[in-house]
Amino acid sequence: MIDIKFLRENPEAVKENIRKKFQDEKLVIVDQIIEVDEKWRKEKQKGDSLRKERNQISEEINKAKKAKNEKKAKELIAKAKEIPEKIAKAEKKTKNLEEKRNYLLGQIPNFISKRVPLGKSDAENVVEDEFGKPKKFNFEIKSHAEIAEALGMADFDSSARVAGTGFYYLEGGLALLNQALVRFAIDKMTSRGFRYVETPLMLNNEIINRVTDLNDQEMMIYRIGNSDKSLIGTSEHSLISRYVDREINEKQLPLKQTSYSMCFRKEIGSHGVDEKGLFRTHQFNKVEMIVICKPEESEKFFEEMKDISVEIFKELEIPVRVLRICSGDLGDLKYEQVDIEIYSPRKKGYIEAGSCSNLTEAQARKLGISTRIKGERIVPHTLNNTALATPRPLIAILENFQQADGSVKIPKVLWPYMNGKTVIKKE
Repeated sequence: MIDIKFLRENPEAVKENIRKKFQDEKLVIVDQIIEVDEKWRKEKQKGDSLRKERNQISEEINKAKKAKNEKKAKELIAKAKEIPEKIAKAEKKTKNLEEKRNYLLGQIPNFISKRVPLGKSDAENVVEDEFGKPKKFNFEIKSHAEIAEALGMADFDSSARVAGTGFYYLEGGLALLNQALVRFAIDKMTSRGFRYVETPLMLNNEIINRVTDLNDQEMMIYRIGNSDKSLIGTSEHSLISRYVDREINEKQLPLKQTSYSMCFRKEIGSHGVDEKGLFRTHQFNKVEMIVICKPEESEKFFEEMKDISVEIFKELEIPVRVLRICSGDLGDLKYEQVDIEIYSPRKKGYIEAGSCSNLTEAQARKLGISTRIKGERIVPHTLNNTALATPRPLIAILENFQQADGSVKIPKVLWPYMNGKTVIKKE
């Protein structure tokens, strides 16, 4: 959510940013916000004037009573009795207008960084960097699902029967590998100064509405029927919303936190031959990182978080690249974003493994998070990044480390977490 004061004073700058995101249909919303905001300010001024009048009448009543002017005192008391109802009406109108204004503000995208390439869709995202080269195979490569099932360590048919598509059973060495990735990522994050936190896996809907944008709510969030709660799509939601409507002491900044959680998402699509498997799932393990910091520090932390993700996949010996997201593909709360992509031999291309985002003050403002710098109350910046969401790395390891005999080598960095295993073989 952008600052209403800034929009009030710079409507054309807001409209130009909307055009850069190719959301011209939202240009009219800026004018609607200005109109509603003007009504809100008038109604608020009316309420303030009524409260001032009430205080003045109270003083006059006291003076009249001291002067023993009972007639005047009665007239003033009668007048004072009318004011509370008028104040209540003004406050109700003010609240309704503020809610309408905030709803409209929630549809206005955050200002984008100068580093964001202009483009209408994901087809115009730009490869920023690449690390590692795809391996060459002298045998016919298999998909991750074929490898996992042949090893007897994944059961996608049973999960489809009991839970529907987008779920899975993992067992044996593959299940251990899944947990090894989690433990490796947690160790990496804590070694880089991030405090480990375990969070709730469900949040009140009012919090979900404030921590995410409308698109994420529609595409990602599972609402829990007959309750006011939702399952989290990522622990970022719990980590950031922990500070809702709170003022963070400046001495606590930057807050650098990491969390492991199970995540739940509605998204799933058809992917041809690889529809079965781990490519898109409704439930998965994920290690997340977030930062809440002073505004002048957020771009520095964005680079730090991005570099950690790249470092993780370098150590896993998986080819990785950084994809800078263009304006039209950028979420409305985001100032800038890069996706971390890893190589899939089966697809002969890169697949998304996570994303690193700087939301500047948009998310914190929506959540009512603030801090004080040298006595001045300001809105801090928030950032989030996937350290490691296990399905995609599992895909990449199974496919990049597959052997002709059907076994799968384990990346050396994971050996300490695998109970002595260095290779996954059919048991």
